[in-house]
Amino acid sequence: MTLPAPDAASDDPSGTPGLPPLPPEEFRRFMLEHKFGMEEIVTKLSILRDEFTHLHDYNPIENVASRLKSIESLFDKMHRKGLVVADRPGADEIRARVTDIAGVRVTCSFVSDVYRVFGLLAAQEDIHLVEVRDYVRTPKPNGYRSLHALVEVPVFLSGGAVPVLVEVQFRTIAMDFWASLEHKIYYKYRRDVPVELLQGLREAADTAYALDATMERLHQEVRGLDELPGAVVERLKVGDPASAALVDALRHLADGLDLD
Repeated sequence: MTLPAPDAASDDPSGTPGLPPLPPEEFRRFMLEHKFGMEEIVTKLSILRDEFTHLHDYNPIENVASRLKSIESLFDKMHRKGLVVADRPGADEIRARVTDIAGVRVTCSFVSDVYRVFGLLAAQEDIHLVEVRDYVRTPKPNGYRSLHALVEVPVFLSGGAVPVLVEVQFRTIAMDFWASLEHKIYYKYRRDVPVELLQGLREAADTAYALDATMERLHQEVRGLDELPGAVVERLKVGDPASAALVDALRHLADGLDLD
């Protein structure tokens, strides 16, 4: 991954084009620390994914992606947070106000996997959970759903350990597809999106979550069947009336999942 150049030209909203937010060497170290923190989180998630792939019969992690903010994006976020680049705020102040410089996105198949993988990452001893924003259970007004976790991870450099903040987003495949579409639409219209498109996005978000809920119920039913004795599974497959009560019980269990 290429680091943003300290002297890169940009259209800085504060009116200071091309000026790095910190002295060049300090800025390079600042961005490297976030890059290393991001890579620490990616490594932890990759280990979990490989463990599930090779040692378990089911892998809840579909994909892991990461990104480091560009200098233009950092300028924009600083401006929106009230930090003026020309005033040369310190690194600690930037870290405190802009917490998503390093970002990792985890894509899962099912809603339950989102919470499972989040729990596994947050439980690791060297991970400090700073903040959680659950937009899965409480979506944003536009329909956006995702679980955002702000975590602090130590990065061990030659001078000692440096705590680095990384924002980790956990989504299902359907949530990720919707978010990608929304991003493209907002980019195309430069955030001035027509009302009818906004309404369509909101409806698409509801449809995507309805699909997630249905797939979750089916997933839980299948997992439940897999844990039953083989003879019982065979009776269910051929529609044995004697097993109707068991099927009803499984459906009741699936319907009781807390997905709202």
